Amino acid sequence: MNRGRLVVVSNRLPVTMERIGNQLQFQPSSGGLVSALLPVFKQIGGCWIGWPGTDCDPEVAFALREQSCAEYCFQPVFLNDTERRCFYHGWANEIIWPLFHDLSSYCNFDPEYWAVYHEASEKFADVVECSAGQKDFVWVHDYHLMMLADALRFRGMNNKMAYFHHIPFPAPDMFEKLPWRSEILHGLLQFNSLGFQTERDSKNFVGCALRCLPGAQLIRHEAKLLVRFEGRYTAIGTFPISIDYRAFADDAAHNEVAARALEIRGNLEGKKIVLGVDRLDYTKGVVERLLAYRTLLKEEPGLRGRVTLLQLVVPSREGIARYGQLKNSIKELVKEINHEFGASGWTPVIGWHHCVSRSELLALYRAADVALITPLKDGMNLVAKEFCAARVETTGVLVLSEFAGTALQLANGALLVNPYDSKGMAATLSKALRMSEPEQQTRMQQMQRTVQQSDVFHWCESIWHDVGFNGPCLHSGRRQTKEFEPIARAG
Repeated sequence: MNRGRLVVVSNRLPVTMERIGNQLQFQPSSGGLVSALLPVFKQIGGCWIGWPGTDCDPEVAFALREQSCAEYCFQPVFLNDTERRCFYHGWANEIIWPLFHDLSSYCNFDPEYWAVYHEASEKFADVVECSAGQKDFVWVHDYHLMMLADALRFRGMNNKMAYFHHIPFPAPDMFEKLPWRSEILHGLLQFNSLGFQTERDSKNFVGCALRCLPGAQLIRHEAKLLVRFEGRYTAIGTFPISIDYRAFADDAAHNEVAARALEIRGNLEGKKIVLGVDRLDYTKGVVERLLAYRTLLKEEPGLRGRVTLLQLVVPSREGIARYGQLKNSIKELVKEINHEFGASGWTPVIGWHHCVSRSELLALYRAADVALITPLKDGMNLVAKEFCAARVETTGVLVLSEFAGTALQLANGALLVNPYDSKGMAATLSKALRMSEPEQQTRMQQMQRTVQQSDVFHWCESIWHDVGFNGPCLHSGRRQTKEFEPIARAG
């Protein structure tokens, strides 16, 4: 075939390995990037490069080769303790993550983080250089790897390279607080194409480039938006990421999922169910959501004993102190609400802090009357789209933060809220709980059509067309390929 392979590069592989005692525990990785991209990767094949979750370990490399097949392979990038501390916990999670979510007061601009970030970028570049052929298309994902194209161009690689930015991109006034702002922008403009979740993110990037890079120019060529800098042209595009709608809908329709959803509803004895599903993170607005729910119970006593909030918080970044503090704050607030309003036979908030299986998550989506998804700021938020896909009965209400990228696509059916407005959220939640079934169906069907028509396969093909990668025609739904199953391997 004339076209090259797809080479995906992300901070984490879609599989994670952890050594416990003398055994390797191998699990599918979590996160929106993996859940969105994995169905496409299984279908098209290629090479996926990323960190497997361990130090350098020949046994891990061997196990990953065993998980590879004729259609796709995994190439590990091993990070040492310093790189995990300074590159992942430091650069990615103490600088870029809070800054790009407009929380600069949370940032720690430690110069060591920047130095080690460069070292980690070079380590990723080593593996890409060894793995990618001249015709291969290198598709890099997210803020951890913004400097990767710069490292690869320096080595003389002329492959087509695209970058997709999964989180928000900040406005110039926020971005210019980054001490290394010019270097990051220069590095991003070494890619052939940059993709962002929303038009606002694209415009913010262009604004930052024009303000921080003397000589940068914005050019419109036919339907494309280009930034010209130092003789290189980089296409700027907006491509809202999505999900494999058909797979979610089909799985949600399974008998065992339906039975589990009925069991969840039965355990709550007919109470209305409000569902929150979030990774543990201060950007997800879980504390603000709980405060709004408490406001609802205060202002509408008639709802007491008739509604329960199920809040699932998936563990995340457990080595970072701020996340441990957030976990404790959520736990204490849940306890306060239950103490203030709880009664015999009714617990206002049921909270979980653990991971759940895909089938259990789908059952929760089906059991809920309302999904309450209220991030303070989010690049997209695929939970909202998953909830819509899982609603087999085409009922249910989505209450969604206006600051989630998803709001731009699902405004045709969701009830949008400002997560900082606890009284406004409480009033909207009250409306959602009282919405008639015909209105629920009208709104849900509109959202389902939107998600189905702009699924993850459409997202990929749009980006590939933009960068000129002659990839195969994708199709919705599964292709029968080797699954990534959990394993335990003796050491």
